[in-house]
Amino acid sequence: MQDYFSISLEDYTVEEISAFCGPKDVYLDLLCDSLNAAFVIRENELRVHTSASCDEALITLVVRKLFALIEAQKEITERDVIYLCKLAQIGRLQDLDVTRTHAIGRTFQGKSIYPKTLGQRYLCQCMENNDIVFATGVAGTGKTYLAVVYAVSLLKRGEVKKIILTRPAVEAGESLGFLPGDLSQKVDPYLRPLYDALYDMMGAESYQRLQERGVLEVAPLAYMRGRTLSDSFIILDEAQNTTPEQMKMFLTRFGAGSRVVVTGDVTQTDLPPGKQSGLTQALEVLRGIPEIAIVTLDRSDVVRHDLVQTVVRAYETYESTRKGGGHDAG
Repeated sequence: MQDYFSISLEDYTVEEISAFCGPKDVYLDLLCDSLNAAFVIRENELRVHTSASCDEALITLVVRKLFALIEAQKEITERDVIYLCKLAQIGRLQDLDVTRTHAIGRTFQGKSIYPKTLGQRYLCQCMENNDIVFATGVAGTGKTYLAVVYAVSLLKRGEVKKIILTRPAVEAGESLGFLPGDLSQKVDPYLRPLYDALYDMMGAESYQRLQERGVLEVAPLAYMRGRTLSDSFIILDEAQNTTPEQMKMFLTRFGAGSRVVVTGDVTQTDLPPGKQSGLTQALEVLRGIPEIAIVTLDRSDVVRHDLVQTVVRAYETYESTRKGGGHDAG
């Protein structure tokens, strides 16, 4: 290896340097693996031992961005380290303005929630500036969770009076009658991800109290028909499973003082073959209207286990190959 170069750490506190290194220096190890360099801290400097193929400017940018992120949100995660390294490698790290990072909400246990990726940051920006937002993308990109977090933060600030979360149930047909149990028992399995996000943000007891007061409502999409929803934050999840008629019905429900976020993954529709998704149609019909934001998240925005990105990529490659090769889909 060649001689090292140094990055001064004099402007950072001991706590910030410790956060940069991570527990048992795990973040330094991640940097070593991702950037093909060795990192050693000596007094007030970070010594970077590199090979001839290493880009000193790129490594320095990653380090400075990580420290800026620590200053903004007090801590970083393994996901942050990996994501910033990947952005640097594709030449997009400059696009990430970490100085503007701010929490969009807090969990019931007091943990701050931050958007983690470029796509997530854009989604949060759109939710702040637009009354209708469509957020589409693959599984694990945080679409629904961020929408719930933002809705709860607006409720706590008094900017909306009610949160309504809805989903098309039972493969978009909403045929609940053949399922055992009362309405709640029939619907709950399809709305569980929404319940989980709400419990995470406010705890089960607070959720129960607000639900009893009518401040929180979680219901299948069919129960939106005929209503006018004012001063509410309304989230339609799994929107790829709506029909065009259901989507139009939903989008004409919200009234004064309300905001709408529609989330879904157009690649995972459960509609019958040949039936157009209401989400796909809405994206075509409404694209270009300035007041409506359309955010598309991709596998680089996946914030679950790293293997989720690998799975998504593998399926994309498989599906692309089948289409390109003309294989019989039957």
